[in-house]
Amino acid sequence: MRTFVEKEVVPAEDEIEETDAIPQRIRDAAARMGLFGYALPEEHGGLGLTMTEEVQLAMTVGRTTPAFRSMFGTNNGIAGQVLVNLGTPEQQERYLPGLAAGELVASFALTEPDAGSDPSGMRARAVKDGDGYRISGQKRYITNAPEADLFMVFARTGESTEGTKGISVFAVEADLDGVTVGPSDAKMGQKGAHTAEVFLDEVRVGPEALIGGVEGEGFATAMRSLAKGRLHIGALCVGLAERLVKDSLAHATSQTQGGTPIADFQLVQAMLADSRTEAYAGRAMVLEAARRYDDGSDTRMGPSAAKLFCTEMVDRVADRAVQIHGGLGYMQEVKVSRFYRDARLFRLYEGTSEIQRTIIATQMIRGARA
Repeated sequence: MRTFVEKEVVPAEDEIEETDAIPQRIRDAAARMGLFGYALPEEHGGLGLTMTEEVQLAMTVGRTTPAFRSMFGTNNGIAGQVLVNLGTPEQQERYLPGLAAGELVASFALTEPDAGSDPSGMRARAVKDGDGYRISGQKRYITNAPEADLFMVFARTGESTEGTKGISVFAVEADLDGVTVGPSDAKMGQKGAHTAEVFLDEVRVGPEALIGGVEGEGFATAMRSLAKGRLHIGALCVGLAERLVKDSLAHATSQTQGGTPIADFQLVQAMLADSRTEAYAGRAMVLEAARRYDDGSDTRMGPSAAKLFCTEMVDRVADRAVQIHGGLGYMQEVKVSRFYRDARLFRLYEGTSEIQRTIIATQMIRGARA
């Protein structure tokens, strides 16, 4: 994987930035390598990686443009895990082989204009219609929506209209009548990774679309998928931080001021040392959190702590990288400038840093009271 990233993806970074798309040759190669199903069960065509294996893969993938990982991330992560964790055998057999092969792209449709990190404000509704449902609502910032074949749509069922109760999740195929995907969002970074709004207007689905065949399990399923995804994001940030350290060191040892390499200046050395130390701490933290996730001893606080630390850490490393590059680092065509913009999103999606702090503190207090 390291060889593929360094020899195929890194050389294509400028092309991805300019075209806002992943080249088809890279997508096809990723599918052949099994990357669309690395976290999906082997019996459905995936690689079935443990969390410890997954974070090592993520740290490697993180050493290039985040758009590369985003291409197959939702199939394995927040969307695919809904099917893995709650799907019926029939639902898993219907969708997981296609996701694992890269023949289908799945999106996780949870966020709404008034329901982001806190889904209690969700307004999308699924109303009983015979033996099926009619789903209406608006979803926002949905990753891979422009390319998606399948949406995991979260909507309220039953009488509950607030809080986290009564939220169910449905498999909604993108070509159904009433499904409309808006134009790709114009983001400040992460070119090649697309998000968009998704509109559902009286979309009719059968009873087989209700994931797990039970209502009201959507919130718990979302939280379980997000916890795993947060640890993965932490690992990605470690990879990106290590790439930034590598690029900063290369620049510092080759750039001179007054005939002296800037790497010989102690204040530049301090920035390099701080960035390397933080990336090292992030790697150790992610591996330990993954070990505890795999043995079941911590599937909630560890992922949130890893995401909080690593997403905040990579922003600091990116900021130092720009500083080490000086005025050159502020030029859009320079990669540390791109990564500076790319990294900022990690503190926002799959639960903001503020939400992670709330989760961590809640777990601490609950443990103390117990």
